[in-house]
Amino acid sequence: MAGIDIMATQLDSAVNAAQRTGELLGVLSFATSGALLAVRKDFDIFGMAVLACATALGGGVTRDLLIGRTPPAAFTDLTYLCVSLLAALIVFLRHPPARLIRGPLEIFDAIGLGLFCVTGTVVAYAYGTGAPTAALLGMVTAIGGGVIRDVLAGQTPSVLRPDQELYAVPALIGAATTATLLYYGEYRAWTGGLAALAAIVLRLLARKYHWRAPQALRRT
Repeated sequence: MAGIDIMATQLDSAVNAAQRTGELLGVLSFATSGALLAVRKDFDIFGMAVLACATALGGGVTRDLLIGRTPPAAFTDLTYLCVSLLAALIVFLRHPPARLIRGPLEIFDAIGLGLFCVTGTVVAYAYGTGAPTAALLGMVTAIGGGVIRDVLAGQTPSVLRPDQELYAVPALIGAATTATLLYYGEYRAWTGGLAALAAIVLRLLARKYHWRAPQALRRT
């Protein structure tokens, strides 16, 4: 029994470490995407910092407020803020020309989307929400920062634009997969990684092949 308990503890530690790593990588990816958009919009360094932090932390703050996790983790663990500011500084000092920013912006945005839909679901589920609610909150975590970023940048959020490829759907699929794994006790670091990878790949494929959600038919 002691050996089983030790193995369970080691497994929990590995999952927690993977969760922490995923959160920080998601923050870094989303902060980078926010900073790159700020470059496209010709923002100054303060504007870049604001857009990077809003993109990286906005979804998580929204989730935490909805589940009653107050104050939100972004305000109690300054690591998230520091990583966001570091990403903004790196982009400020060294970034591709404006005409070449779109590609890296989409890649970092997809990575943040995939990582956050998984980590957000895990946090929500750990706070006692059911699997369906946890999946929805995971999606909110993934798309919330991008919505805030686009609004602050003065453009319609990508998730609401009919001319944009699938954005919320990959996040929802990744979050739903994670919630299912959690519900059946099959969530591990590597299964969560696969769920995040699936969301990332689906988002990038949607961009490449212009997959869009169906629209209602207009009646004359």
